[in-house]
Amino acid sequence: MAAAEHISAAQSSNDPSASPKRVRVLIVDDERDLVLTLSAVLADQGYQVRGVYKGLDALASMGDFDPDVVLIDLALPDMSGWEVARRIRASYGDERHKLISITGRYKQGSDKVLGKLAGFDHQLEKPCDPRALLALLGKIGGIP
Repeated sequence: MAAAEHISAAQSSNDPSASPKRVRVLIVDDERDLVLTLSAVLADQGYQVRGVYKGLDALASMGDFDPDVVLIDLALPDMSGWEVARRIRASYGDERHKLISITGRYKQGSDKVLGKLAGFDHQLEKPCDPRALLALLGKIGGIP
């Protein structure tokens, strides 16, 4: 793998045909505790999870991990989450990946409009309740 630092919860089944395809979730946030916590919760629920801490690492993970859902912090150290979303949409289109912003800072109505313009499908606020994330994933069809 490239130099991108990430965590991953890999599929443990030896026979891929024995179980349905697992939904892949990419978590992009510079708060390591949040990435680790949400990764553990989602993996426990049957999701295949990768966590990265920078926008550029998220973009690098799009090709080899091919996530179904991307959870992106808006305040990343190397680029904004809005820019990450715009680049994903420019490279992969609007249909394949569900993009969810997560923020503790950008909660105004104008921020939500910017999120829609950048390509986000949904927004969650920090602190992120794992149950709310699981409910949203179920609502958008991301059930493992």
